Amino acid sequence: MSKQMYNNMHNFEPYATAVLKFYIINGPNLNLLGTREPETYGNTAFEDHLTRLRNEFSTHQIDYYQSNTEGELIDALHNAQNKYDGIVLNAGGYSHTSVALADAVAGISTAVISVHISNIYNREPERHKELIAKYAKGGIFGLGLQGYNLAISSFLAENNA
Repeated sequence: MSKQMYNNMHNFEPYATAVLKFYIINGPNLNLLGTREPETYGNTAFEDHLTRLRNEFSTHQIDYYQSNTEGELIDALHNAQNKYDGIVLNAGGYSHTSVALADAVAGISTAVISVHISNIYNREPERHKELIAKYAKGGIFGLGLQGYNLAISSFLAENNA
């Protein structure tokens, strides 16, 4: 019996899983992960975690960008429009202060999941309000670097990938 006949008899059609593309955008001071306040942010550099992410989700593409500059983060969001299946954004302190960054998230159709490494609600009162949250698909806070994995897993689950 041929493979095609077998597949037809058993309603099995092989398919190729689509490669999904994700963009992680990290904001100010996240270039210091691993050395900055390890009691709050841990002692793993983001580049090390990015390697783990790419290994865990090896059948998909994960691009990364980090900037300490608000306008560059806005440009990164604008440039990501229609190029990615999802954006994971850790806007750092700009999450609580930047109306312009919130407007950038609101202005693009690519879904954004906001991630915070620390639990922003267990910190200073000024960190309790996240301006981006209203426009994000969802948010993850307080789960350390694992929040990035969870955000990508959420996008994959939504896409049945």
